[in-house]
Amino acid sequence: MLAGKHIVLGVTGGIAAYKSAELVRLLVKEGAHVRVIMTQHAQEFITPLTLQTLSGNPVATETFSLTQESEIGHIRLADTADAILIAPATANIIAKLAHGLADDLLSTVLLATTAPVLIAPAMNVHMYAHPMVQENMRKLASVGYGFVEPSEGFLACGYEGKGRLADPEAIVEELRATLTKKDMRHERIIVTAGPNAEPIDPVRFITNRSTGKMGFAMAKVAWRRGAEVTLVSGPTSLDPPRGVRFHSVRTALEMQKAILEAYPTATMIVSAAAVADYRPAHVAPQKIKKMGGNFSVELTRNPDILGELASQKGNRLHVGFATETEHVLENAVRKLRNKNLDMIVANDVTQEGAGFAHDTNIVTIIDRTERMETLPLMSKDEVAHAVYDRLLAMKAGNGE
Repeated sequence: MLAGKHIVLGVTGGIAAYKSAELVRLLVKEGAHVRVIMTQHAQEFITPLTLQTLSGNPVATETFSLTQESEIGHIRLADTADAILIAPATANIIAKLAHGLADDLLSTVLLATTAPVLIAPAMNVHMYAHPMVQENMRKLASVGYGFVEPSEGFLACGYEGKGRLADPEAIVEELRATLTKKDMRHERIIVTAGPNAEPIDPVRFITNRSTGKMGFAMAKVAWRRGAEVTLVSGPTSLDPPRGVRFHSVRTALEMQKAILEAYPTATMIVSAAAVADYRPAHVAPQKIKKMGGNFSVELTRNPDILGELASQKGNRLHVGFATETEHVLENAVRKLRNKNLDMIVANDVTQEGAGFAHDTNIVTIIDRTERMETLPLMSKDEVAHAVYDRLLAMKAGNGE
């Protein structure tokens, strides 16, 4: 998403300026071309040489430097940027931008650019809460500027509260969303992810190998593209994606309940969870002790969530995932028909780089006409984009 993009990073004078080094590193790692502008006070906290070394580009600091103007040029910086990120953003730079001031290089570039601007404030808790600071941010938001809210915690000034610069990873994710087309802003999507943990007794349960990565990617990409997303996930080690409404569940019955609560207002459901087909018929109230001989657990069927929703779908799009180890396409088509799905995404977990625990996947997308398209090895984010591209094309073809 950021590969090849020209990102201008504005660094202003606050203690959080040291985190700009990590931001530059993350952006460069994603393949972005990063140009850094530092205010005079920012240079009191971190040197231009540090950010020049990490970005691989000269750092701009002065509006009227003949050397910098000939090599960079503040108008060229403004014109060539795909996005401008200000992190950390002090109360001062926010006030300047809100009132159209241009008395240094960064504020001049901000007024000259037509690129999207994302602002990550960082300041004392009382400064952040000050009515004028809040008014300035509302003013900027009303004309299209984006914000990454600061986090809460202990601040360098000794206070505790809201004012810490957001985590660099969260800022980069917000930047990805800023640069992503918002072609799903009218969608309200339920995404399911991860395994279920069906209890045998208070310490044991039945589960599967799902890590939730594909479902989390589906939720994250939908949010980036502007959708309102409800993510219902079984137990995973993943942090909830930014911007989604997150429901953590354990069992298939808990997952069904959460889906049914969100379903009436949904326009689409994407079932990427590895829902448990069976659960123990009886759950022991205490830990089962080891005994001589064999031990058996009686299983009972869990509800077929997508199958039971088929009669209620109306104009909603239902998307399923089929994780298989053999007869992949045949099994996927059978699932597509039986659950009255609009699309199913099939993958063979025996293939190298596909399936559980990987950041990549190899899938075949099958639509309701049973037309198939096999995609090459790609990241799970890319798979998610491919699925949504085809779903939107399907909706357009229906005249919706």
